[in-house]
Amino acid sequence: MTLENVLAQIDADLSPATERLMELLRIQSISTDPAYKPECDKAADWLVADLLTIGIRAEKRPTPGHPMVVGHVGEDLSDVPHVLFYGHYDVQPVDPLDLWDNPPFEPKLEETANGTVIRGRGASDDKGQLMTFVEACRAWKEVHGTLPCRITFFFEGEEESGSPSLIPFMQENAAELKADLALICDTSMVSRGVPSISSQLRGMLKDEFTLVGPRIDLHSGHYGGPGLNPLREISRIVASFYDEETGKIAVDGFYEGVHEVPVDQLRQWEGCGFEEKEYLDNAGYTQAHGEKDYSILEQQWARPTLEVNGIWGGYNGAGSKTVIPSEAHCKITCRLVGDMDPDALRHKIRKHVEARLKPDTKVVWDNDLEGSGASVMNITRPEFESARGALSDEWQREAVFCGMGGSIPIAGFFKSVLGMDAMLVGYANDDDAIHSPNEKYDLKSFHKGIRSWARILDALTK
Repeated sequence: MTLENVLAQIDADLSPATERLMELLRIQSISTDPAYKPECDKAADWLVADLLTIGIRAEKRPTPGHPMVVGHVGEDLSDVPHVLFYGHYDVQPVDPLDLWDNPPFEPKLEETANGTVIRGRGASDDKGQLMTFVEACRAWKEVHGTLPCRITFFFEGEEESGSPSLIPFMQENAAELKADLALICDTSMVSRGVPSISSQLRGMLKDEFTLVGPRIDLHSGHYGGPGLNPLREISRIVASFYDEETGKIAVDGFYEGVHEVPVDQLRQWEGCGFEEKEYLDNAGYTQAHGEKDYSILEQQWARPTLEVNGIWGGYNGAGSKTVIPSEAHCKITCRLVGDMDPDALRHKIRKHVEARLKPDTKVVWDNDLEGSGASVMNITRPEFESARGALSDEWQREAVFCGMGGSIPIAGFFKSVLGMDAMLVGYANDDDAIHSPNEKYDLKSFHKGIRSWARILDALTK
């Protein structure tokens, strides 16, 4: 029996595979909200049960937070590759709920201008992507009665909430988890229909601060004028992060560790199939708004950012309440590239804020520190070229090595904790609205993603 038999089985099983994904999407596994802890447990149980149906020795493993799912199949033989597949079953919160066209945890198939999509929270990030690999294994097992190599399945339930349990779990179970290569399906294609292997990821730094002014909310008539308003002050400080003329970040020392992209790599990116207009149209933009003199791909893949993710304070209810608020709050994240050090950068940003405080204002910093550096994949390994050939065959278009604007810390952790290289292959599109209302995953991405993993497994074991 050949690979073609497996691909035919995948095609025949697409409808049941889609329904299995729908079942998983109905589970409200929002990891950041403690109210949904039972739902995260339910999602882990569902995955364990599903893996057991295809002969994977799987179990739910407890952590101080949400559980991990770990499964194994195949024998430890020197002439058989051992791969680890990673995905996450937790999802982002659904707010603002009123912007969803349908309930986020009642997934449905929907016809669009680009074909049929699976609509629902987690459809693309990451349940749909995770299940592409599981379904490829299911089809392979159905045809051959066994899988082509030794595989470890490793599913996390805290990726969307900072992965606090991940590193301790990996350290405690290093011998069990270590494999020849880690496979990750949590990325997107550089453009619709262009199969992509991510060769570099930006790192991430998170921080949050509160500006405290008067001891209580004040009447804006009694104190309007002489009173210092924390909301106005936090707006002034946030504005000072940016140089409006160049688009650069104006924090002193922010670009330490940032490197320019080599010319030959820029030329490769220019030919990778990325469509700037489509990228901008997906967000409703007419132009790019980042650093001047850098292309959109450079801004997205190879330049750092400082983004304000939330700013709030005072009265937010219906009507008006004439107060000068006592506090104002701000959440920020930075995407890191090159050799940027998240701890050193945190110090620079805090110094920038503290140097701009006025009298009668103090800053209180959040102590829940999160940060990870950028990652570069070892694409010189022969497995990468094998996977690129398999993807090219499936999509009938040459697969490309691309950068990625997002951050997937697990890729770096596989290297630093387990000494493993990681390969990132994903089938999402830029218009999937991950982390946003009306998230979707193209049915074509789900179907061809399953077929792609079958081809990759075949290529890796030859």
